[in-house]
Amino acid sequence: MNGIHIFLLCLAALFVLLYALQPKRPKIAFTYLRYIVLALIAAMVMAPFFWLLCSAFKDSSVLMKYTFLPPIMNWAKEINLSNFRELFKSQPSMEGNVYFWQYIINSLFLASITTIVQMFFSSMGGYALAKYDFKGKKIIMFFMLASMMIPGVVLLAPVYKLIVNIGLMDTYWALVLPGACSVFGMFLFRQAIVGIPKDLIEAGRIDGCSEFSIYMNLIMPLVRPMTGAFCLVTFLGSWNNFLGPQVYINAQSKLTLPVVLNQYVGVYANQYGVFLAGTLLAIIPPAILFFCLQKEFISGLSSGAVKG
Repeated sequence: MNGIHIFLLCLAALFVLLYALQPKRPKIAFTYLRYIVLALIAAMVMAPFFWLLCSAFKDSSVLMKYTFLPPIMNWAKEINLSNFRELFKSQPSMEGNVYFWQYIINSLFLASITTIVQMFFSSMGGYALAKYDFKGKKIIMFFMLASMMIPGVVLLAPVYKLIVNIGLMDTYWALVLPGACSVFGMFLFRQAIVGIPKDLIEAGRIDGCSEFSIYMNLIMPLVRPMTGAFCLVTFLGSWNNFLGPQVYINAQSKLTLPVVLNQYVGVYANQYGVFLAGTLLAIIPPAILFFCLQKEFISGLSSGAVKG
């Protein structure tokens, strides 16, 4: 029996004690139990992140020796910044020395551009599907829904051949253009825009607004929650994309974080401490974006779920 088992037994014994002291008022005991269960679930969720944080700062020689942190008396020699120093060392390549911060900038740039492009075209497509009636609209929507059932890996070979033929290999356009208009995003925006009254759009037309001005100044401000939710989902998808940069990008200086981090753990290299330090840095930008857009993310998805 280890310390964790003893701690859990003490918590259970305290619940039994509270219930035994006041059997006619069990609310106190069950309130305590509810908070304990929530605290344990939160601890289970946060444990991997705490383990990652500890592993990033542990010396590589004791990485697998302790589950979390070493004893306090060993902190001076077993906790250091060696993993981060190794991570930010220059790496030789065909283009010269490359530094880890360049990969961070590459991922930020690619994820931001992909998010902006997809948000622009998907919102315009969703606006057209929600507020315009045109011939073949139902057929187009059926075709779009059917295309979502095709796995992206199935299209990898023809898309790769197309990218090679138009000369976009080893450029970020090869990653941005194929997914410039997301079918998933178009239907998300359609669900949000369909509930906007048509009278508002007609009033804008009477006032002399162009169709693009109505889209930018009337429609987009009203679907801000959905915009935040879509931007967060798209940014995370592009930030974590491994297959695309691995296939279309050849230059070492243009690679993104998921591809580079994978190079630290493989057949010829097992730098797990450096890998975990890079992973810790890689989760910071998405975490910041999530906390900034948390309210829009929740309200955006919930509003899109209830509108027909």
